[in-house]
Amino acid sequence: MHLFFTPGIQGTTYELDETESRHAIRVLRLVKGDPVSLIDGKGNFYEARILDDNPRQCQVGIIKKIPEYGKRDYYLHMAVAPTKNPDRFEWFLEKATEIGVDEITPVLCEHSERRTLKNERLEKVLISAMKQSLTAYLPKLNPLSPLNEVVKKQFDGNRFIAHCFDQQRKQLKNELSGSRSSLILIGPEGDFSEDEIELALQHNFIPVELGKSRLRTETAAIVACHTVNLMQEG
Repeated sequence: MHLFFTPGIQGTTYELDETESRHAIRVLRLVKGDPVSLIDGKGNFYEARILDDNPRQCQVGIIKKIPEYGKRDYYLHMAVAPTKNPDRFEWFLEKATEIGVDEITPVLCEHSERRTLKNERLEKVLISAMKQSLTAYLPKLNPLSPLNEVVKKQFDGNRFIAHCFDQQRKQLKNELSGSRSSLILIGPEGDFSEDEIELALQHNFIPVELGKSRLRTETAAIVACHTVNLMQEG
């Protein structure tokens, strides 16, 4: 399957951007009449054919539209502190998209070592992962946000904070009933501060653990993401 990202697609024809056009014609060597598949990142999947095999402005014609392609009946919002090594955070974005996530908020915490992000690059990682996993929904990527803003923001669903302090924490997998929406906070390499945890608890976040091992930030985020998908799909 040759799959292309086509944001803003409308009508019966669409012109791929220069990058996708070059990939289709120069790399994949597709020609006029060849079938292709399209996704718009909003849940729509399209069957199409190439009308004009111009490597700079490849035009395709829509044959069939499939709305809500692969739609899940639950919602997952991961709020994760970016790692010091940007590659590790990008790895999280890639794998979370493949597993299933709806919204991602990079979180700025007291112990955060990375305080800037290149959102344009991160969006490309998300798009690539969406295409790789043959899904039609592009996760929403929010700007880097202070933890106190994320904690105080309205969210209709389960709210969890995963941390490593020796407090009474519950197993995430046992707390996923009662709502089909979840917001999960994952802290930086130095974990959340005690004040940050207390703030989250004051706003009805449930403290959880993700197993007996101490996990890296990106690993913890993937474990949480996988746990929600596994339990909600079961």
